[in-house]
Amino acid sequence: MIDSVFLNGTVGVGKSTTAEALSTLEMTRGHHHAVIDLDHIRRSWPAPEGDRFNHELEIANLRDLVVNYRRAGVEHFILAGVIEQAGEIPRYEAALQSSGLLICRLEAAPAILTRRLGLRHADDASGLEWHLERAGELAAILQVASLDHLVVDTSERSIVATATIVKEKAGW
Repeated sequence: MIDSVFLNGTVGVGKSTTAEALSTLEMTRGHHHAVIDLDHIRRSWPAPEGDRFNHELEIANLRDLVVNYRRAGVEHFILAGVIEQAGEIPRYEAALQSSGLLICRLEAAPAILTRRLGLRHADDASGLEWHLERAGELAAILQVASLDHLVVDTSERSIVATATIVKEKAGW
């Protein structure tokens, strides 16, 4: 039984927005759930040498959060983040105490990503440049890694439609 959904994908693809929409769908069904944006639980500066994106902190914080959420009755977890390597999947499953983890990669056309990131970083030229470069780099990594049970293109699909596809695949 799937109890956790990991929304995987490059920057600007809609992971956080889809997580919130999936949460809204879960609320209407009365399921106890938690949304965890992994970017938020690893945000610390400076990153340790050799761990550019604070991945180890992310896993440790996730493990602690899950214990508290489980105690509070949470049945389902919705995560927005990035898994680049197959070897990381068991670490997420363990941290989540998961009986079933659905990995859904969201993707979008490069022009859509450029537009979304341009809006997000309208007042931050260097941030925009970094995110545009990272978007292409990460999209290629994730496509080659092919870790996902489901791939959903968010280019022209509404966020509710995207969340509904994920919910149905999870069997929620």
